[in-house]
Amino acid sequence: MLAAIRSTDRQLAKGLAAGTPPLLHRTLSAVEEAAESTKLWCGAAAVMAAAGGWRGRTAATAGVSAMMLAQLVSNGLCKQLVDRERPPEQWFPHDEAKDRPESSSFPSGHTAAAVAFTAATAAVWPAAGAVCAVPTALVAVERVQSGAHYPSDVAAGAAIGLAVAMLVRRAPRLVLGWWS
Repeated sequence: MLAAIRSTDRQLAKGLAAGTPPLLHRTLSAVEEAAESTKLWCGAAAVMAAAGGWRGRTAATAGVSAMMLAQLVSNGLCKQLVDRERPPEQWFPHDEAKDRPESSSFPSGHTAAAVAFTAATAAVWPAAGAVCAVPTALVAVERVQSGAHYPSDVAAGAAIGLAVAMLVRRAPRLVLGWWS
């Protein structure tokens, strides 16, 4: 079973790298640059907090809290426990594969942060979450297309993001009883 997952991972990564049209490649690169160091999500939170009233501030707080916790879990814990090499550079016919982190490939911290932010935001303000879902999906695709991750790394990052968003959504009720 593990061999089948690895084989599928390789095939999907190679196929996405080779089959991405130039316009999509440029779009994915621009979205990744915006998402680097959580700039995109912090910007979205600032807009929500400034323009969304109570709901916007609550959604921004939930999103940023979930994003930070997801990064802690994915980058601070999981990457330390699972030492997985990044996909081979030669699979990717572009220069982005040369500009990859040295850390473990598993899981995708970018995807974990993006999914956590979006899912936590959507639980409070569904319309804002729907808007955030587009760049979140693009970040996930870009992480494979750029050569930074295997698809299973991205899937694991998404699972971490969803779990963290659920925890952030439920934690205040459990601890303080104030989140509705």
